[in-house]
Amino acid sequence: MTETKNNNGLKVLAGLLGVVLLGTIIYTVSLYQDKKKTTAALTQEKQLVVEDLNSLKSEYDKAILESNVTNEELVTARDNIAKYIDSVKTMKADISALSRYRRQVSVLKKEREQLLKQVDSLKQSNTLIAMQRDSTYTELEKQTVFNDSLVVQNTQLADVVEKGSALNITAFTVDAVKERNSGKLVSTSRASRTDKFKICFTVANNVIAQAGDREFYIEVLDPQGNVLGESYSKTNDDGASVTYSKGTNFYYENKSLDVCDYINKPASEFQKGNYMVNVYDNGLKLLGTSKFTLK
Repeated sequence: MTETKNNNGLKVLAGLLGVVLLGTIIYTVSLYQDKKKTTAALTQEKQLVVEDLNSLKSEYDKAILESNVTNEELVTARDNIAKYIDSVKTMKADISALSRYRRQVSVLKKEREQLLKQVDSLKQSNTLIAMQRDSTYTELEKQTVFNDSLVVQNTQLADVVEKGSALNITAFTVDAVKERNSGKLVSTSRASRTDKFKICFTVANNVIAQAGDREFYIEVLDPQGNVLGESYSKTNDDGASVTYSKGTNFYYENKSLDVCDYINKPASEFQKGNYMVNVYDNGLKLLGTSKFTLK
Protein backbone atom coordinates (compact mmCIF):
# COMPACT_ATOMS: atom_id res chain seq x y z
CA MET A 1 0.00 0.00 0.00
CA THR A 2 2.81 2.32 0.98
CA GLU A 3 4.71 1.38 -2.19
CA THR A 4 1.72 2.26 -4.28
CA LYS A 5 1.55 5.72 -2.68
CA ASN A 6 5.25 6.30 -3.34
CA ASN A 7 4.85 5.42 -7.00
CA ASN A 8 1.96 7.79 -7.31
CA GLY A 9 4.01 10.58 -5.67
CA LEU A 10 6.87 10.01 -8.08
CA LYS A 11 4.55 10.18 -11.03
CA VAL A 12 3.09 13.44 -9.80
CA LEU A 13 6.57 14.87 -9.23
CA ALA A 14 7.70 13.75 -12.67
CA GLY A 15 4.64 15.34 -14.19
CA LEU A 16 5.31 18.60 -12.39
CA LEU A 17 8.94 18.57 -13.47
CA GLY A 18 7.83 17.92 -17.03
CA VAL A 19 5.42 20.82 -16.88
CA VAL A 20 8.15 23.10 -15.44
CA LEU A 21 10.62 21.96 -18.07
CA LEU A 22 8.13 22.49 -20.83
CA GLY A 23 7.32 25.95 -19.48
CA THR A 24 11.01 26.76 -19.27
CA ILE A 25 11.53 25.66 -22.85
CA ILE A 26 8.53 27.64 -24.05
CA TYR A 27 9.71 30.71 -22.13
CA THR A 28 13.27 30.37 -23.46
CA VAL A 29 12.02 30.01 -27.01
CA SER A 30 9.75 32.99 -26.51
CA LEU A 31 12.64 35.07 -25.15
CA TYR A 32 14.81 34.04 -28.14
CA GLN A 33 12.08 34.95 -30.59
CA ASP A 34 11.52 38.31 -28.87
CA LYS A 35 15.26 39.03 -28.90
CA LYS A 36 15.48 38.06 -32.54
CA LYS A 37 12.58 40.35 -33.41
CA THR A 38 14.07 43.14 -31.33
CA THR A 39 17.48 42.73 -32.99
CA ALA A 40 15.88 42.77 -36.45
CA ALA A 41 13.84 45.85 -35.56
CA LEU A 42 16.92 47.61 -34.20
CA THR A 43 18.90 46.65 -37.30
CA GLN A 44 16.14 47.98 -39.53
CA GLU A 45 15.90 51.16 -37.46
CA LYS A 46 19.68 51.55 -37.69
CA GLN A 47 19.48 51.18 -41.47
CA LEU A 48 16.73 53.83 -41.64
CA VAL A 49 18.90 56.23 -39.65
CA VAL A 50 21.80 55.60 -42.06
CA GLU A 51 19.49 56.17 -45.04
CA ASP A 52 18.24 59.45 -43.58
CA LEU A 53 21.81 60.58 -42.99
CA ASN A 54 22.85 59.58 -46.52
CA SER A 55 19.87 61.50 -47.90
CA LEU A 56 20.94 64.59 -45.97
CA LYS A 57 24.52 64.20 -47.18
CA SER A 58 23.35 63.92 -50.81
CA GLU A 59 21.32 67.11 -50.46
CA TYR A 60 24.38 68.92 -49.12
CA ASP A 61 26.51 67.52 -51.98
CA LYS A 62 23.99 68.85 -54.50
CA ALA A 63 23.79 72.25 -52.79
CA ILE A 64 27.61 72.53 -52.76
CA LEU A 65 27.85 71.65 -56.47
CA GLU A 66 25.15 74.17 -57.43
CA SER A 67 26.76 76.92 -55.38
CA ASN A 68 28.95 79.26 -57.44
CA VAL A 69 31.30 79.81 -54.53
CA THR A 70 32.52 77.46 -51.79
CA ASN A 71 30.21 77.64 -48.76
CA GLU A 72 32.18 76.59 -45.70
CA GLU A 73 29.05 76.04 -43.59
CA LEU A 74 27.63 73.58 -46.15
CA VAL A 75 30.93 71.72 -46.39
CA THR A 76 31.25 71.50 -42.59
CA ALA A 77 27.67 70.25 -42.19
CA ARG A 78 28.21 67.66 -44.96
CA ASP A 79 31.44 66.42 -43.32
CA ASN A 80 29.73 66.13 -39.91
CA ILE A 81 26.97 64.00 -41.42
CA ALA A 82 29.59 61.72 -42.97
CA LYS A 83 31.04 61.23 -39.48
CA TYR A 84 27.59 60.42 -38.08
CA ILE A 85 27.07 57.84 -40.84
CA ASP A 86 30.34 56.12 -39.95
CA SER A 87 29.40 56.15 -36.25
CA VAL A 88 25.97 54.64 -36.81
CA LYS A 89 27.33 51.92 -39.11
CA THR A 90 29.94 50.78 -36.56
CA MET A 91 27.87 51.15 -33.35
CA LYS A 92 26.12 48.30 -31.59
CA ALA A 93 22.39 48.76 -32.15
CA ASP A 94 20.47 49.56 -28.98
CA ILE A 95 17.36 51.55 -28.27
CA SER A 96 19.01 54.41 -26.39
CA ALA A 97 21.74 54.96 -29.01
CA LEU A 98 19.28 54.83 -31.92
CA SER A 99 16.93 57.22 -30.14
CA ARG A 100 19.82 59.62 -29.66
CA TYR A 101 20.75 59.45 -33.36
CA ARG A 102 17.10 59.79 -34.35
CA ARG A 103 16.93 63.03 -32.42
CA GLN A 104 20.22 64.11 -34.02
CA VAL A 105 18.79 63.43 -37.49
CA SER A 106 15.83 65.68 -36.67
CA VAL A 107 18.22 68.44 -35.56
CA LEU A 108 20.32 68.00 -38.71
CA LYS A 109 17.22 68.30 -40.93
CA LYS A 110 16.29 71.60 -39.32
CA GLU A 111 19.88 72.79 -39.71
CA ARG A 112 19.81 71.75 -43.37
CA GLU A 113 16.62 73.77 -43.99
CA GLN A 114 18.20 76.88 -42.48
CA LEU A 115 21.44 76.50 -44.41
CA LEU A 116 19.65 75.87 -47.72
CA LYS A 117 17.52 78.97 -47.14
CA GLN A 118 20.73 80.92 -46.65
CA VAL A 119 22.17 79.41 -49.84
CA ASP A 120 18.99 80.32 -51.79
CA SER A 121 19.17 83.84 -50.43
CA LEU A 122 22.83 84.05 -51.43
CA LYS A 123 22.00 82.73 -54.91
CA GLN A 124 19.30 85.37 -55.33
CA SER A 125 21.72 88.07 -54.19
CA ASN A 126 24.38 86.79 -56.59
CA THR A 127 21.84 86.68 -59.41
CA LEU A 128 20.80 90.25 -58.68
CA ILE A 129 24.43 91.36 -58.52
CA ALA A 130 25.13 89.57 -61.81
CA MET A 131 22.12 91.27 -63.42
CA GLN A 132 23.24 94.65 -62.12
CA ARG A 133 26.79 93.95 -63.31
CA ASP A 134 25.56 92.91 -66.75
CA SER A 135 23.36 96.01 -66.88
CA THR A 136 26.34 98.15 -65.89
CA TYR A 137 28.52 96.50 -68.54
CA THR A 138 25.79 97.09 -71.13
CA GLU A 139 25.53 100.74 -70.19
CA LEU A 140 29.32 101.07 -70.25
CA GLU A 141 29.41 99.49 -73.69
CA LYS A 142 26.71 101.87 -74.89
CA GLN A 143 28.62 104.80 -73.38
CA THR A 144 31.84 103.58 -74.98
CA VAL A 145 30.14 103.31 -78.37
CA PHE A 146 28.65 106.76 -77.85
CA ASN A 147 32.02 108.19 -76.81
CA ASP A 148 33.70 106.56 -79.80
CA SER A 149 31.02 108.08 -81.99
CA LEU A 150 31.67 111.48 -80.43
CA VAL A 151 35.40 111.07 -81.00
CA VAL A 152 34.76 110.24 -84.66
CA GLN A 153 32.34 113.17 -84.99
CA ASN A 154 34.76 115.52 -83.24
CA THR A 155 37.60 114.30 -85.43
CA GLN A 156 35.48 114.77 -88.53
CA LEU A 157 34.37 118.18 -87.30
CA ALA A 158 37.97 119.13 -86.53
CA ASP A 159 38.96 118.07 -90.05
CA VAL A 160 36.10 120.12 -91.49
CA VAL A 161 37.02 123.13 -89.36
CA GLU A 162 40.69 122.74 -90.25
CA LYS A 163 39.91 122.53 -93.93
CA GLY A 164 37.34 125.26 -93.72
CA SER A 165 39.66 127.58 -91.81
CA ALA A 166 42.53 127.15 -94.28
CA LEU A 167 43.36 130.27 -96.25
CA ASN A 168 43.25 130.33 -100.02
CA ILE A 169 44.30 132.85 -102.66
CA THR A 170 42.26 134.10 -105.57
CA ALA A 171 44.08 136.53 -107.89
CA PHE A 172 47.74 135.62 -108.45
CA THR A 173 50.06 137.67 -110.70
CA VAL A 174 53.79 137.81 -111.38
CA ASP A 175 55.46 140.72 -113.20
CA ALA A 176 59.05 141.23 -114.23
CA VAL A 177 59.74 144.91 -113.47
CA LYS A 178 62.49 147.48 -113.97
CA GLU A 179 63.03 150.15 -111.35
CA ARG A 180 63.65 153.63 -112.78
CA ASN A 181 65.73 156.31 -111.11
CA SER A 182 62.56 157.90 -109.78
CA GLY A 183 61.71 154.63 -108.02
CA LYS A 184 58.81 153.91 -110.33
CA LEU A 185 58.44 150.28 -111.40
CA VAL A 186 57.58 149.45 -114.99
CA SER A 187 56.77 146.02 -116.44
CA THR A 188 59.16 144.37 -118.86
CA SER A 189 59.57 141.04 -120.59
CA ARG A 190 63.29 141.44 -121.22
CA ALA A 191 65.66 139.50 -119.00
CA SER A 192 68.37 142.16 -119.38
CA ARG A 193 66.01 144.92 -118.22
CA THR A 194 64.49 143.03 -115.26
CA ASP A 195 65.52 144.19 -111.78
CA LYS A 196 63.07 142.14 -109.73
CA PHE A 197 59.94 140.07 -109.82
CA LYS A 198 56.77 141.57 -108.37
CA ILE A 199 54.56 138.81 -106.96
CA CYS A 200 51.02 139.68 -105.87
CA PHE A 201 48.12 137.55 -104.70
CA THR A 202 44.79 138.08 -102.95
CA VAL A 203 44.02 136.11 -99.77
CA ALA A 204 40.33 135.20 -99.82
CA ASN A 205 38.02 136.13 -96.95
CA ASN A 206 37.32 133.35 -94.40
CA VAL A 207 35.09 134.00 -91.39
CA ILE A 208 36.10 130.84 -89.48
CA ALA A 209 39.84 131.24 -89.95
CA GLN A 210 41.83 132.43 -86.97
CA ALA A 211 42.82 136.07 -87.27
CA GLY A 212 46.44 137.05 -86.67
CA ASP A 213 49.92 137.02 -88.13
CA ARG A 214 50.38 134.68 -91.07
CA GLU A 215 53.27 133.68 -93.33
CA PHE A 216 53.18 132.35 -96.88
CA TYR A 217 56.21 130.96 -98.70
CA ILE A 218 57.19 132.07 -102.23
CA GLU A 219 59.21 129.66 -104.36
CA VAL A 220 60.71 131.02 -107.61
CA LEU A 221 62.33 128.52 -109.99
CA ASP A 222 64.65 129.72 -112.78
CA PRO A 223 64.82 128.10 -116.25
CA GLN A 224 67.22 125.43 -114.89
CA GLY A 225 64.85 124.61 -111.99
CA ASN A 226 67.01 126.24 -109.34
CA VAL A 227 65.42 128.16 -106.47
CA LEU A 228 66.14 131.88 -106.66
CA GLY A 229 66.87 133.86 -103.54
CA GLU A 230 68.19 132.74 -100.18
CA SER A 231 66.80 129.19 -100.57
CA TYR A 232 65.23 128.68 -97.15
CA SER A 233 63.85 125.28 -96.11
CA LYS A 234 60.51 124.46 -94.46
CA THR A 235 59.20 121.05 -93.24
CA ASN A 236 55.60 120.37 -92.17
CA ASP A 237 54.18 117.89 -89.61
CA ASP A 238 53.85 115.15 -92.25
CA GLY A 239 57.56 115.33 -93.08
CA ALA A 240 57.14 117.07 -96.44
CA SER A 241 59.60 119.87 -97.10
CA VAL A 242 59.93 122.81 -99.50
CA THR A 243 62.89 125.00 -100.39
CA TYR A 244 61.55 128.51 -100.95
CA SER A 245 62.88 131.88 -102.01
CA LYS A 246 61.20 134.14 -99.48
CA GLY A 247 58.66 134.14 -96.67
CA THR A 248 55.93 136.77 -96.87
CA ASN A 249 54.36 137.95 -93.61
CA PHE A 250 50.98 139.65 -93.26
CA TYR A 251 48.23 140.19 -90.69
CA TYR A 252 44.93 138.51 -91.54
CA GLU A 253 41.58 139.80 -90.26
CA ASN A 254 39.20 137.35 -91.96
CA LYS A 255 38.69 139.75 -94.86
CA SER A 256 39.96 139.68 -98.41
CA LEU A 257 43.55 140.96 -98.40
CA ASP A 258 45.96 141.92 -101.21
CA VAL A 259 49.57 140.94 -100.59
CA CYS A 260 52.61 141.83 -102.73
CA ASP A 261 56.29 141.02 -102.37
CA TYR A 262 59.47 141.17 -104.46
CA ILE A 263 62.24 138.82 -105.44
CA ASN A 264 65.42 140.70 -106.33
CA LYS A 265 67.65 139.63 -109.17
CA PRO A 266 70.60 137.44 -108.32
CA ALA A 267 74.20 138.66 -108.40
CA SER A 268 74.19 138.26 -112.15
CA GLU A 269 71.43 139.14 -114.56
CA PHE A 270 68.18 137.22 -114.83
CA GLN A 271 68.47 134.48 -117.42
CA LYS A 272 66.30 134.20 -120.46
CA GLY A 273 63.75 131.40 -120.39
CA ASN A 274 60.73 130.08 -118.53
CA TYR A 275 60.15 130.77 -114.82
CA MET A 276 57.72 129.27 -112.33
CA VAL A 277 56.42 130.83 -109.09
CA ASN A 278 54.67 128.80 -106.37
CA VAL A 279 52.98 130.06 -103.20
CA TYR A 280 52.58 127.79 -100.14
CA ASP A 281 50.77 128.33 -96.85
CA ASN A 282 52.23 127.60 -93.40
CA GLY A 283 51.36 123.90 -93.75
CA LEU A 284 53.11 123.79 -97.16
CA LYS A 285 49.83 123.46 -99.00
CA LEU A 286 50.29 124.71 -102.56
CA LEU A 287 47.95 127.68 -103.00
CA GLY A 288 48.86 128.84 -106.51
CA THR A 289 51.26 128.54 -109.41
CA SER A 290 52.17 131.05 -112.11
CA LYS A 291 54.48 130.73 -115.13
CA PHE A 292 56.05 133.42 -117.32
CA THR A 293 58.90 133.86 -119.81
CA LEU A 294 61.76 136.35 -120.04
CA LYS A 295 63.19 137.07 -123.47
